[in-house]
Amino acid sequence: MNRAEAIIDPGAIRDNIALLRARALGADFMAVVKANGYGHGIVPVAGIAVESGADCLGVAYPSEAMQLREAGVDAPILAWLYTPQEDLAPLVASDVQISVASVGMLEQVLAAAASAGARARIHMKLDTGLGRNGCPPSGWQRLLHRVRLAQDEGLVEVIGIWSHLVSGEEPGAAITAEQIEAFELGLHEAERNGIVPRYRHLANSGGVLNSPETHYDMVRCGIAMYGLSPGPATGTSAELGLRPAMTLRSRIALVKTVPAGQGVSYNHRYRTSRPTRLALVPVGYGDGVPRAGSGKLPVLVGDQQVSVAGTVAMDQVVLDVGDLGVRSGDEVTLFGGAPGQPSADDWARLCGTINYEIVTGISARVARMYP
Repeated sequence: MNRAEAIIDPGAIRDNIALLRARALGADFMAVVKANGYGHGIVPVAGIAVESGADCLGVAYPSEAMQLREAGVDAPILAWLYTPQEDLAPLVASDVQISVASVGMLEQVLAAAASAGARARIHMKLDTGLGRNGCPPSGWQRLLHRVRLAQDEGLVEVIGIWSHLVSGEEPGAAITAEQIEAFELGLHEAERNGIVPRYRHLANSGGVLNSPETHYDMVRCGIAMYGLSPGPATGTSAELGLRPAMTLRSRIALVKTVPAGQGVSYNHRYRTSRPTRLALVPVGYGDGVPRAGSGKLPVLVGDQQVSVAGTVAMDQVVLDVGDLGVRSGDEVTLFGGAPGQPSADDWARLCGTINYEIVTGISARVARMYP
């Protein structure tokens, strides 16, 4: 066994995709594999997703798309976030679809297409209220006009028009209805300009699970594909029928006996209340164990749950194991998806964050295993 391992269950990912595809009511399925497959490994997860029927893969950055192409993944890929300085010609040459949210971005894609000697395949992104990436409604007509000219000249093919939900994880959120209305208006304006794409897509994981009216022609699933709920209001993984795919584990490197009053880790935020035994586990915030969980994070040693004692360091955490029969070399499950194991949701709640951050934060120092 490695010092630390993230065990990824391909069967869980397959089952989650099957469940989500069934909930998508016939819409095509985009598997979102950005951020190293939400920490699960971008190339292996992409392969699992395609084998499980995913129609398209979604990534944020051009580098992620090219990583997939260089690994031999030939499925359709959409990349949506890049700077004006980036060379997009390799994406066009590799038949990667590119999101466009402004006239400037379109011009950048057109220059890349000219350099690659190929027609660019694009998705137009409309900001329907998130206030992040996407063309604001005030600029939509101008962008449509410029895209129509490029389309008529054979320079681009519009594959999709899309947007992103503000509160998809909240069933019945009023903002979702407002976004659907804005999206419909944007689609109508596109049709008036002669732009009728194959895909209209709005739903993320929360939209798939909570709002069938957002499904359109394709849904984009990220966090739920990995077996985690998009938010407490949607329900727990178990309630949704999802299976968490990642189990993070390590082994105890050292066990020692210490007296009462022994300070533990930086700044001695924890002191032993009695003579006890401390167990050292060689993982820390350099591996993705959040420092915000100092003194709080539960882990499983054998069948006993204990909490991290004191401050999480870069490379190690300490457990106060008392009189438990713990020895050097024993396995420690930091979080997982099986009954009785601490979960990514548990960690997120204790750290005041979301499960997305827990799993995507597991660093490259942790080996990924696919049994």
